[in-house]
Amino acid sequence: MTDHTDQLKTITDIMRSTKVASLAYVSQQGDLVSVPMGTQDFEHPHTVWFLTERSTEKVAAIAADPRVNVHYAGKGGWVSLAGTARFVDDREKLRQLWDASADAFMSGKPEDPDNGLLEITASSAEYWDSPGAVAVAVQLVKGIVSDEQPDMGESGVVRL
Repeated sequence: MTDHTDQLKTITDIMRSTKVASLAYVSQQGDLVSVPMGTQDFEHPHTVWFLTERSTEKVAAIAADPRVNVHYAGKGGWVSLAGTARFVDDREKLRQLWDASADAFMSGKPEDPDNGLLEITASSAEYWDSPGAVAVAVQLVKGIVSDEQPDMGESGVVRL
């Protein structure tokens, strides 16, 4: 059995290898929607930072219902963070996280009053550490042609 520290390392590795996440939230109309977001930083899987504009529907919807899911999927596996989000107006942190991708996707600079941060505070993470597409295919065939349970990688749910 993998311990909590090893699980956190696996989650962190998958998140770091996947630059674009999918942020799911409940719209003001009550629909579950998902948008791509570039992860700017995270100190620990518990706290993730995205850049955003205050005037978006996403920020208004999150202010009304802060429950979110952030999903990372890549060659190394996937991570699903469940938690809450809030808009943060911190110019110093915004300048610290601002990079060339922000210039490409956001109007203005860090000083623009519409620009800010979306802070995600995750309460749990579910993950699957994939051994890779070829290894998964081999394991699937192995499971089909034999009585052995295929090794599809490690998975689990972690309280953060």
